[in-house]
Amino acid sequence: MSGGIVVTDQAFGGVERERALAERHGVPFAEFSCRTEDETVEAVAGARVALVNFAPMTRRVLAALADGATVIRYGIGFDNVDVAAATELGVAVCNVPDYGADTVADHTVASLLGLLRRLKGYDRAVRERGWLGAGELGPLRGFAETTVGLVGTGRIGRSVAARLRPFGFRIVASDPFVSAEQLAPLGIELVSFDELLRISHAVSLHAPLTPENEHLIDAAALAAMPEGAVLVNTSRGGLVDTLALADALRSGHLAGAALDVVEPEPLPDGSPLREIDAVVLTPHAAFFSDTSLAALQRLATEEAERALLGQPLRCRVA
Repeated sequence: MSGGIVVTDQAFGGVERERALAERHGVPFAEFSCRTEDETVEAVAGARVALVNFAPMTRRVLAALADGATVIRYGIGFDNVDVAAATELGVAVCNVPDYGADTVADHTVASLLGLLRRLKGYDRAVRERGWLGAGELGPLRGFAETTVGLVGTGRIGRSVAARLRPFGFRIVASDPFVSAEQLAPLGIELVSFDELLRISHAVSLHAPLTPENEHLIDAAALAAMPEGAVLVNTSRGGLVDTLALADALRSGHLAGAALDVVEPEPLPDGSPLREIDAVVLTPHAAFFSDTSLAALQRLATEEAERALLGQPLRCRVA
């Protein structure tokens, strides 16, 4: 694949746009379904551009690329790319941060509302028992008396807040990179992370996964949340200590969780989360809609063309 474009793995069902780009520029094109490091090394050998979904872009993989190559991550997060190694090796790394913020925000809010209204519990009870009294699952707090805490206020966090405001929630956020003055016009109150945990009846995660915030939601953080609170994660599975979350749910301290991302993925067959009724699981699908996928492929392919032409990259992260 000397000098060509490689798609290491993808979830779109087709790569016509990427293939057409290679044809326009007269460079080789290949598509793979890489899962392991060895598969990925073989796939990207000599490539100028690698478009990557979840394949492991380790130092060994990056070293197999052509000199001055570009890696484009299909999506927002890039924790499967060894960015430090890429920098040392002269490999540019890009992401696509703006393709599907609305879709992820829609999924987040749908999950959060479902948890707060106990839809899964009501559905299961009606199916298994035939009927039940409205209060049999316990008290339900009105939305106007409910505080939602956002951990991170990037594109998705702010889009979530915009969708929640009409329901009357109090919305607070923890984010070390913004000021209270920036968030106030959006109806968001900036608080410390510790205060967010203490006062939020629902916590929604919108932070990237970095070495500093791995397992940000650990046993201590979960214990600090109010009794009966719920947790939504549509960001990265590694932000949450899975075993600590399972313990908090089984004890009843947390009333529920909606997880689109988990650690590891796919969720292992023996994971305790599979056995807890209060957990709503989706398969890393918050980004998924026909509109968002089309935008993702278009934006990634446009970035690939800039890389081939030697033009400045739109969303370079390394």
